[in-house]
Amino acid sequence: MRQNLWDSGDMGDGDTVGMDAKDLYRSWIEHLWNGPSDADALRAAAARIVTADFVGHWPGRDVRGSERLAELIAEAKTMFSGLAFQIEVQPLVDADMVSARWNGAGTTVDGSVTRFFGNDILRVRDGRFCEYWVATGEV
Repeated sequence: MRQNLWDSGDMGDGDTVGMDAKDLYRSWIEHLWNGPSDADALRAAAARIVTADFVGHWPGRDVRGSERLAELIAEAKTMFSGLAFQIEVQPLVDADMVSARWNGAGTTVDGSVTRFFGNDILRVRDGRFCEYWVATGEV
């Protein structure tokens, strides 16, 4: 059964199986990157959105598993206050691949606003993301 998880703001007790890939991507942004700062809540959200054997490819760094992904996101959230992301180009889907463009901003400890942009490519398997590539930069 398809769930509209980002409208309710609640991931619920269910999982993402049955969501279409575009909705899964929106959940990726809203419930992970724009999601809670609490490490336990992030781990729970990541476990519902990515597979146990998830691999994320950042320039110069690979992240393996939902727990490591949650740690990376939690770390990013400690570096900025008010960190928020928006989908700039809606997700495009081809077979098991999803791509989208996003932008974001956050305030550093010295009070300066940093703006980011990026392009995501993700592979879907069994209703969850199993692999991720990102190209990102600062404005």
